[in-house]
Amino acid sequence: MFGADWARIHFIENDGMAFGMKLGGDYGKLFLTLFRIVAVVFIAWYLISLIKHNASKSLIISIALIFAGAIGNILDSIFYGLLFDKGIDPISGIYGYAGIAKFSAEGYASLFHGNVVDMFYFPIAKGTYPEWMPLVKGDKYEFFRPVFNIADSAISIGVISILLFNREIFRDKKEKHKKEEVINNPNIQTDIEQSL
Repeated sequence: MFGADWARIHFIENDGMAFGMKLGGDYGKLFLTLFRIVAVVFIAWYLISLIKHNASKSLIISIALIFAGAIGNILDSIFYGLLFDKGIDPISGIYGYAGIAKFSAEGYASLFHGNVVDMFYFPIAKGTYPEWMPLVKGDKYEFFRPVFNIADSAISIGVISILLFNREIFRDKKEKHKKEEVINNPNIQTDIEQSL
C-alpha cells in the first residue's frame, strides 16, 4: 500500500470476531451475530442517554466510534454472505474459491452467517525471538499481525480514547454534578453569599 512493504491491503474474510477468535460452528456464528445486535442496541441507548444528559463531548465521540464500528461489522456479518457468491464456509473454515468474490443474488451463506471483510495489514516488524527466552525461544514473530478493517479501527480508537482520557471524560461529569448541586441546594447558596 502506497509503496510501503509494512502497509498492505490483504483481503481476508473473518468468520469470527476480533483477531480471528471464533465461536464454533453454525450456532456459534449465529450467536455471535445476535450478540453483536444486542450490544449495538445497548450502545445506541447509552449514546442517546449521554447526548440527552449533555455528557462530555469526548465520551460521546468515543462511544459514537464504537457504535459506528459495531454497526459496520454487523452489516458485514448479516448481509455479506447473502450478497456475494463465494466465501469461507463458516463450519469447515475452508475458502470456497480462489480469487475475488462477486455480487450474486444467491449468496454463499444465509442471513446472519456471513463473514466480516478485513483488509488492512501492517507487518511493521518481523524477527526471531532470542534462544534464551522461555516458551518462545527461536520462534519467529511478526508485529503487527492482525488484519483488520475500518470498523475495527473505529472500535479500537473509541475504546483506547476512553481508557486514555477517562479522567477528562468523567471529570466533566463530576464538575457538572457539583454545579447542579450548588444551584439546586439553597443552603450551599446561602453559605456562598455569606462568605462574599
